[in-house]
Amino acid sequence: MTYNAGSYEVAVIGAGHAGIEAALAAARLGCSTVVFTINLDAVGNCPCNPSIGGTAKGHLVREIDALGGEMGRTADACTIQSRMLNLGKGPAVHSLRAQIDRNHYSRLMKHKLETCPNLLLRQGEIVKLERAGEEWLLTSRLEAVYRAKAVIIATGTFLGGKVFVGDVSYESGPDGMFPAAFLPDSLKELGISLRRFKTGTPARVLKSSIDFTGLEVQHGDEPVVPFSYDTEEPLENKAVCHVSWTNGETKRVILENIHRSPLYGGQIEGVGPRYCPSIEDKVVRFPDKPRHQLFIEPCGLDTEEMYLQGMSSSLPEDVQVAFYHTIPGLEHAQIMRTAYAIEYDCCDPLQLSATLEFRDWPGLYGAGQFNGSSGYEEAAAQGFVAGVNAARKVQGKEPFVLDRASSYIGTLIDDLITKGASDPYRMMTSRSEYRLVLRQDNADERLTPLGRELGLISDRRWEKFQRKQKQKRAELKRVQSTTLPPSEELNQILVSRGTSPLSTGAKLADLLKRPQVSYQDLTAVDRERPKYSTAIFEAVEIELKYEGYIRRQRADIEEARRLERKRLPQVDYTQIKGLRLEAVEKLNKVRPENIGQAGRISGVSPADISVLLIWLAAQERQQREGADQ
Repeated sequence: MTYNAGSYEVAVIGAGHAGIEAALAAARLGCSTVVFTINLDAVGNCPCNPSIGGTAKGHLVREIDALGGEMGRTADACTIQSRMLNLGKGPAVHSLRAQIDRNHYSRLMKHKLETCPNLLLRQGEIVKLERAGEEWLLTSRLEAVYRAKAVIIATGTFLGGKVFVGDVSYESGPDGMFPAAFLPDSLKELGISLRRFKTGTPARVLKSSIDFTGLEVQHGDEPVVPFSYDTEEPLENKAVCHVSWTNGETKRVILENIHRSPLYGGQIEGVGPRYCPSIEDKVVRFPDKPRHQLFIEPCGLDTEEMYLQGMSSSLPEDVQVAFYHTIPGLEHAQIMRTAYAIEYDCCDPLQLSATLEFRDWPGLYGAGQFNGSSGYEEAAAQGFVAGVNAARKVQGKEPFVLDRASSYIGTLIDDLITKGASDPYRMMTSRSEYRLVLRQDNADERLTPLGRELGLISDRRWEKFQRKQKQKRAELKRVQSTTLPPSEELNQILVSRGTSPLSTGAKLADLLKRPQVSYQDLTAVDRERPKYSTAIFEAVEIELKYEGYIRRQRADIEEARRLERKRLPQVDYTQIKGLRLEAVEKLNKVRPENIGQAGRISGVSPADISVLLIWLAAQERQQREGADQ
């Protein structure tokens, strides 16, 4: 017998990384919000690697933070080791990654949900979702019915979850929790297209059973750089990681037992992540590679569990024990959690608009792994956008859309809704054509004004942001107007850095444009330098060194936005003459919102875009002529 459990403006199904950001955004924007989770102890759980950030993922965390989201602040509070990746490459690909205390992260996120005004955190499994007029009805397994004006599905790997270890398989969510076993049927009844994806996680081993002798030690970077622009207290590295390698014996054990892998035995139907394969997949796909690297990482400060990054597997438990024991340092390792693969349901993201709302189901949104992506950071980014848009729809406000030229978040969403996801989508710097402009160091400059417009940036933080921008402009002006005369001290610095000495004076800005010279190098001769933060000098130096490239990329952005401004009406593309059959099929499926988006759809050629532009111009001409009559 069902009963009415209450009405809310926004309901969120799932309290993982996507659900957290969605719920907090909606509640902070003033909507009465309820968020459901199968297990209250799993809020913000990190079922795979105990880390936040990484290549391109660090960009996403910075962007979430710049907009007023929560992931960066919480990651900073739980950091036990921090490293800036790709420092040997250009600034476009520099990405922050932090080992976090996963239990602390989960507890802290849970408390933030518990104490957020307008927000109810509720343990309960939603088993049915149906439309009733202008509202959505959500029925729990305990037969409670909740009403909501907007619903965000953020089910992660719980939706129809099934775990595989060798020939053993059973219905399960991650970390041995219950799956969401009934909701998939309800979504299919609505007409939502679902598919099966798969992901995996490595084993956790007991720290005292690892022999760290001879293993490479990986220390954190000093000083520690925070994710959040709001973090002011200094952070510190509290732990180290270690590096080991597989070998020929590891490979032999895996290949001799490859027939026992559910991945190769055909038991797993779901498509796995292309860029994060299991160790058995690596051995098979790269037969000439003699060894594979793994990282031994702590799961927290008050646990003895160590995570084996790069060693996910679905092989039987006895085979896992055997191949782990072939690896230096792990000869006597005791497994605390066996590695496993998990298969789950997710939607086809081509059903979504740029707001992450389902085109055919008003008020229904998807976020995170439910949309076909992988990773905590990708999930959190989508959750934030879905939460903001659900709130704004309820409040009768304009939708919030980030384009590719504004952010990695915009790139991520645009890729999902125009290209779809044939395997779990992972953000990479190479996916952005504007990565020199969309750096992690300038995420606040790009997005904090938008967060302020939304109402998610406080007065204190806005003042801090404006002060930083004022200092940056002042410093840029100073180096462009300051001339350093030639001197023995300056020329010694220049020659020692492999660049030519001065015979006449030179602007400080021109010296900083030299690839070999940095702010740090010129400290001794730059005696009028103000006492600004390192971030100010880093931003100025990047803009000076890459000025030409940045100017060219900004011109590309303006051209792309010109095409984005050419809106496409919802039309049956079979009625437009001149389009190829493949383009008609793809355009009718994706239903792009503008010409720019249409051009990024796989199967739509430049010739098809020309046809669309001619047709659009004719439509606009007819409208003008009709208005003049």
